[in-house]
Amino acid sequence: MERGGVRRKLLKAQAEAGDIVLLFGDESEALTHPYLAHAWAKKGADLRVPAPGQAAKVALLGILDWARRDLVVHTSRTKRSSDFLVLLDILDQRYGPKPGREPQRPVVLVLDNGPIHTSKATRAALAAREHWLTIEWLPKYAPELNDIEEVWRDLKRHHLAHQTFLSADHLEHTIHNAVLCLNKERNRDPLDKPRIAA
Repeated sequence: MERGGVRRKLLKAQAEAGDIVLLFGDESEALTHPYLAHAWAKKGADLRVPAPGQAAKVALLGILDWARRDLVVHTSRTKRSSDFLVLLDILDQRYGPKPGREPQRPVVLVLDNGPIHTSKATRAALAAREHWLTIEWLPKYAPELNDIEEVWRDLKRHHLAHQTFLSADHLEHTIHNAVLCLNKERNRDPLDKPRIAA
């Protein structure tokens, strides 16, 4: 196993033990035209999904809390450093130190070396948070080491596939509803409502 995989296993073990908060960050995109996932059609028949007009794009900037299986998504019409800074502001609210709040466990954010993560503005924003946020850089060209990739696939295949959206606003609304559904599914505790034996 390469160095990145070993390091990721160690971080996951620490998160599972409750020693750290482990976050995976990345970006994806969705279109108003249909995302085609696996589908069946009768032999010889074409599967047709209407896609009128020109497709509009919505960027998804996300953070996956690995232990809680909680996904946070900020949507935008662009995918720039300024959009990533908005996501960092959301992280501040959720995980950053606040007066009167008990000190939290160390927070580790796993990121790839994409341009919006390595820009001058992003580096400055990350440096301003280094007292509570540690960045773990993934090796180049290793998306398989970023656990949020699986969540993006799930979101697209099961919540956005085979649909044509009327507008980027409609798509954004659907994305945010899908994230709520995904979080509810993934955070379901089987012992949440135990039955009492008679």
